[in-house]
Parts: sequence; C-alpha cells; structure tokens
Amino acid sequence: MLSPLIHRAGRGSGGARLQERGVTLALVAAAMVAMIAMAALSIDVGTLYQAKAEAQRAADAAALAAARVISVSGVTGDPNTAASWQAVCGTSGTATLAAKSIAQAQWNFVNGVPAPTVTVTYGTGTGSNDCSTLVGTSFSVNPIVRVYVQQPNVPTFFGRIFALIPGGTSKNSGVSGTATAEAFNPSGSGFYTGGNVVPVWPRCVKPWVVPDADPVHRPLLFVNQVDGSIVSQGISLGGVGTGVIGESFNLVADCSAGGSSCTLTNNPPVATPTPPTLQYVPALVQNPSPAASQFAVGDYQQAIAGCDNTTLYQCGDPATQTQLNLGGENPFGPGNDSATAAEILIYHGSTSATGPGNGQDVLLTSSFPFQIMPGSLNPLGISGTAISSSTSIVSLPIYQSTGTLTGPNPPVTIVGFLQVFINWVNADGSVNVTVLNVSGCSNTWIGGGQPPTGSSPVPVRLITPPVPAQ
Repeated sequence: MLSPLIHRAGRGSGGARLQERGVTLALVAAAMVAMIAMAALSIDVGTLYQAKAEAQRAADAAALAAARVISVSGVTGDPNTAASWQAVCGTSGTATLAAKSIAQAQWNFVNGVPAPTVTVTYGTGTGSNDCSTLVGTSFSVNPIVRVYVQQPNVPTFFGRIFALIPGGTSKNSGVSGTATAEAFNPSGSGFYTGGNVVPVWPRCVKPWVVPDADPVHRPLLFVNQVDGSIVSQGISLGGVGTGVIGESFNLVADCSAGGSSCTLTNNPPVATPTPPTLQYVPALVQNPSPAASQFAVGDYQQAIAGCDNTTLYQCGDPATQTQLNLGGENPFGPGNDSATAAEILIYHGSTSATGPGNGQDVLLTSSFPFQIMPGSLNPLGISGTAISSSTSIVSLPIYQSTGTLTGPNPPVTIVGFLQVFINWVNADGSVNVTVLNVSGCSNTWIGGGQPPTGSSPVPVRLITPPVPAQ
C-alpha cells in the first residue's frame, strides 16, 4: 500500500501537467502566424522585385526603340533644322510614340498589365519633351532619349513598408524603371567634343564600297574627310531638296562586262548626275555569313543576303583598311551576284520581273519622317501598317576615293557609311536606293580605345546619362 505522502505527490505532479495542456497549440499557432507573415513578406518582396525587373525591361526596350527611330529617320543628317527634329522626337513625334508603344506592348507588361505612366524626354540633365529646343547643340549629333516607366499599382500584403517608390499604400505598392539610350553618330562630333572624331565599326555592312561622291549634288561629297561632318545636311522630300537624306540614285558596279574579275571602267569609280548613278566596287568577303538565305551562293552573295560580321569596315582609321575584290568578283550586268542577292534580301517575288511592285517593302518619302510600308511578301504578314524595320535597310561603306586602285585586292580607307533603303533592282542589274542616313568620320584619327560597334551607321546603345555640371 502506497503511503499518503507518495499518493499526494503523484496527485500534485498530475495537476501541474494538467495546467500545461494547450501550450503547444499556442506555440504552434504563434509560429504559424510568424511563418505565414514571413511567407507573405517573401511573396511581396518577390512580386515587387519581379515587377521592378519588368518595368526596367520595358524602359530599356522603349529607349532603344526611340533611338532606333531617330537613327533610321535620317534626322541626324539635319542637325540644325528644328522642324525636322520636331516630327521625330517632339511630343507627338514618331520616336516618342514608338517608345510609348513599345513600353506598353504586351510583352512588356508590368505585373500583367501595361504600365500607365510612360514619360519620354530628350537630352541630358532633366531633359525636355520637346527636342526641337535642343537642336544646334551636341544633342543633334548624338541624340539621347530617356524613358521613365511607372506601374503604381502592384498589389501586396505589406506594400507600405516595401514600396520601391513613394506613394505606396497598405493595399498596393509601385515600381518604376528608367533607361537612357543614345543614337551614336560620329558625324561632326569632333566639333562638340573638341577632340578626335570617334570611329565607328558597324556590323552587317554590305560589300558595296562606294566613293565619297554624292551623285545628286555633284561635285559635293557625302562626308567632310577632315572632320567627318555631313556635307549636304538636310532632308529632301520626294527627292526634291538640297539635303542628302531622301535622295535616290542607282548603284552600279564599276566593272566591265564579262569575266569573273572586275576590270574597272573608271579608276577610281565616279558618280554621275544624269541619271543619278553611283559606281561601287566589291569588297573582299572571305567567310560565309550566318542567317543567309539558302538561295545565296558563295560568300559574296551571302554577305548581301545575310549578315557579314567578319569583313572589316572600320571607319576613321587609315591604318586599318578594307580590301577590295577586283580579282575574283564581277557584279556587273543583269543577273549578277549583287542583283541576285539584293532580290533575295528584299523578298523580291519574281526572278523574271524587275523594278517596284514585286513584293518588296516600300519607302514613302513624300513627307517626313519617312514611312516604310510592308510589301506583299514581307514575312511579318502585315499589310497597310507602317513598320519601323526592314531588310531593305542596309549599310554601305564610303571610302576615300583619291588615287588609282591597283592589284586584285587594293586597300581603301573608309571615311563613312551610307544607310540606304533598297527600292528595287533594275533590269540592267543596278540597284535603286534612297539615302536614309549618313555617318562620317575623320580619316586622321590617331587611335585610342576600341571603336564602338553597332548594326547601322548610326548605332544605338543604352548608356548611363552624364551627370550635369554643378
């Protein structure tokens, strides 16, 4: 028989345990509240950071789109006329509208919806939404565009303390992104920078090397070979005007008929005003080009129909010269390599017909900014709506056309680039083009740093905007 003391001790211990019942449940409940709160905070932070990345992506794409529109518009060839710039990057300009359209496109939605706030400004510092006020400064040589994208409504549980921009509430927070892009154009930049003109090294340049001679404004040149500035600044509408942008002419090989080599008919090649014709010489292409059509045969055709990233066309450095191919290429006459590859490039629909209206894209030059209308064979399948990019837009190297060319692979110094729109291929094998932009550089560059690269004679790039002087 147990003693009363032991019995009482047992009863006391059981009472203590009875008093502890439910503590574990309370601890689990408290822990669950903490874990749920931490999970909610983690979800909020992840949502906000994801939305922040989407806003930045939208701003980057919009800024690059605006700079691209400035580049292909040709407005950099008219650095002093405010009206031309207003049409491109004014409040309702094509660059501004392109930036807003891209920022709010479906693939750039922020948290599943388009950002309601997209602000486009131009120039450094605080910027201006009216770029015409900046014309005549360094801005009109290397235009800078800034895009601010804001999505103020990103639903969160604890958005007040984790808002990434002012104005968040307990029900939602906001995110934003800012990007700055530059249309880099070396033409005349030495005048504003006070130093040597920076060279440019575009990619996907077509191997049609043209002399520095404007066939429409003879005897003027395309670029000033001392400072790289554009000679005939300005824009021509419908081919009428004194500016180089918008003028049209035929490209024809400076080679005699027959044979696999190019025997020059004029040495150096020339430009003639009636009809406006610019002779070119073939560049030496030594490697296949990626993304070229299967119908393009040989390295030279592939460089025209595809993208030649290996042939060196560095502008502004006389020590790095481009070689011509007079000994192994003759792009003269109908059905030549240049004409065949050009028809492939622009989606020319018939091998038996030449000229306009064969499925290729069309450039409208009656008003500025110029518009590109897709042809019936454009693979985008768009009709009746202007587009901002086209395979008909190509870049051509301009060389210093002084002295004779001798040997099968004579070297030449590149002093600029023409950005042209291929309108059509003529029956004689020449190519009709319209000038969209010009980029020039000095031929006295003394080196210093790697030249920038790009996909056009006026490349575009994202930059960190300079800090305004205090």
